Amino acid sequence: MKHPVDVHVGKRIRHRRWMIGVTQQQLADKVGIKFQQIQKYETGMNRVSASRLWDIADALGVPVAFFFEGLAGEAKTQREVAGDILSDKEALALLRSYYAIPEAQRRRLFELAKVLSDAA
Repeated sequence: MKHPVDVHVGKRIRHRRWMIGVTQQQLADKVGIKFQQIQKYETGMNRVSASRLWDIADALGVPVAFFFEGLAGEAKTQREVAGDILSDKEALALLRSYYAIPEAQRRRLFELAKVLSDAA
C-alpha cells in the first residue's frame, strides 16, 4: 500500500519536473538512475531515500523541503479518513475477509473492485 507521504513527495517531484520542463529521462540521467525509477517515485510506488531526494532536489534546483510543502494538512485529512474507515465494523470485516483470500485471487478481486468503483 502506498504511504500518503510517499505519494505527496512523488507528486511534488513530478510537479517541479513539469514546471521546469524536464523529462523523466533527463531527471534520471542527472540523478544517475533509470527513468522507470523516477516513474515509481512520482506515483509513490517506491519511497525516495533521503540521499536520493537530496540528489533530486539538487537536479531540480529546489531545497529538499520543497517536496514536503503542503503535506501537513493533506496527511491529517488522510489519517482522519483512514481512522473513520477502520472504526467501521463492516469495513474491518471486509478487510479481514479480503486478506484471507489467496493472493492471486485477491489481485483479481481488487481489479474487479476498481472497475466497479470507476463505473459507479
